[in-house]
Amino acid sequence: MVQVDMRDASGSDLVGVGKVRLIEFPRAEELRGSLVVGEFASLPFVPRRFFSVCLVPPGSVRGEHAHYECEQLLIALHGSVRCTVDDGANRREVLLDSPSSALYVPARVWGIQHDFTADAALLVLASLPYDVGDYVNSYDDFVRLVRPQE
Repeated sequence: MVQVDMRDASGSDLVGVGKVRLIEFPRAEELRGSLVVGEFASLPFVPRRFFSVCLVPPGSVRGEHAHYECEQLLIALHGSVRCTVDDGANRREVLLDSPSSALYVPARVWGIQHDFTADAALLVLASLPYDVGDYVNSYDDFVRLVRPQE
């Protein structure tokens, strides 16, 4: 996982790409299993949609887009997945491998998910309902959006 050493006002770990940060949820371990708890009031947005990604074939890549307005929270419920985040100036890779760690990806951040383990199950909470017009699918268009002076 990327090493983080900065914290935002909420105590979450910043990853060095815009306002992208790791959020840790409380986790209780016991003989009957593990329990992770998250309160919606503590999230950076109120979820309006969720989807899951699983059974990703080896070598496949997901994401490869940004959003104009939608924010996302990515949680690896099982297995692991590498997430690349890019704000047009900085790019970092974060390994999600625990359901108690969530990656907050604000709008206008390019996101790629890759290197899924065979057993990976990724949960994504989104701040907005699905809208095809909210997607930036070309990296060149994304760079023009976030760095318009160039």
